[in-house]
Amino acid sequence: MDFLSNRLQKRKEDGLLRKLSFTDSAAIDFSSNDYLGFAKRKELWEPENLDKYGSTGSRLLTGNDAITEETEAYIANFHQVETGLIFNSGYDANTGLFSCVAGKDDTIIYDEYCHASIKDGARLSLAKHYSFRHNDLEHLESKIKRAEGNNIFVAIESVYSMDGDTADLKGLVALAERYKHVHLIVDEAHATGVFGDRGQGLVQHLGLENHFFARIHTFGKALGCQGAVVLGSHLLRDYLINFSRPFIYTTALPLPNILAVKRAYQLLQSEDKSIQLLKDRIRYFNEKVSSSGIKNIITNQSAIQVMIIPGNDNARYAAKHLQSKNFDVRPVLSPTVPIGKERLRICIHSYNTESEIDGLVDELSLLNRIINPEGPPGQAIRTGMT
Repeated sequence: MDFLSNRLQKRKEDGLLRKLSFTDSAAIDFSSNDYLGFAKRKELWEPENLDKYGSTGSRLLTGNDAITEETEAYIANFHQVETGLIFNSGYDANTGLFSCVAGKDDTIIYDEYCHASIKDGARLSLAKHYSFRHNDLEHLESKIKRAEGNNIFVAIESVYSMDGDTADLKGLVALAERYKHVHLIVDEAHATGVFGDRGQGLVQHLGLENHFFARIHTFGKALGCQGAVVLGSHLLRDYLINFSRPFIYTTALPLPNILAVKRAYQLLQSEDKSIQLLKDRIRYFNEKVSSSGIKNIITNQSAIQVMIIPGNDNARYAAKHLQSKNFDVRPVLSPTVPIGKERLRICIHSYNTESEIDGLVDELSLLNRIINPEGPPGQAIRTGMT
């Protein structure tokens, strides 16, 4: 097994070794994707009198149920689309969609900042696949003009998980309409529960739901559950049931999870106060940062805010400092992000109080005075930290 230990040792020497850890439940959460606090809502998991609780098989065997199909229909109606198909995770949904929908005579073009699951799905497909520069529609158009094949699938995220910024969906739709056989696919993982008056996502917030070939909404972030849904036409659903290997060969989600997903959507439908609270807290954080004079924070309308701290050592040390002050903030290191763009990824939640945000911004201001964003990426910060 030397080849395994050698690779792990190399990663350790590079300071990139990943390890599992437990989250301190007493720490103030500015890290998780539980934007609305739904993961803490016991009512999502109320017991039901069911004939079965486990899955018992894939949905093409014994794992399908009327409750699952009713939930898919409910979600599709909520998102104003013909239908949807539930997958076991966002990763499964993206790999399952992209690996099968494009054939050997097609092309997939994706934003360079897209999630690994989109890139992996493209690689698993028989299609040619290319990236375009982040949010650069001119570069995307140049790739479309050179693309070969019958169909061109363009993949983007409405909210990007590392920067928290949004895609130019209106510009993208206008661009796609100028070309035949361009099909738009958007991952709404970090927009679900955040954008729109009921958390429908950025596509519906902008009234663009009829312009996308497929939309992916995940349940493991703002909805506090597990799984994902691919939304689209009845034809797309039938196609995925027949050709998507992660769907065909995976044991279905258990019914208690499906019911929890439906209840989470019912909370969104009821205009749960958590959505407005989240928006208020995001606005408050942005105002505090603006008045603090911190220069190396990227603020967004999404729940994801970013403080750039060049250098893996610097980002790690800054995160440890915040954690020592009881703020659960995690670093994002290269190569997950480009060298020199290492960062603190700060997630705002509906349950974060204004006083907690005040305390966090005070500590970020201290870090901002200590860290020189233009300094050497490898130089760790040690002085001035308490």
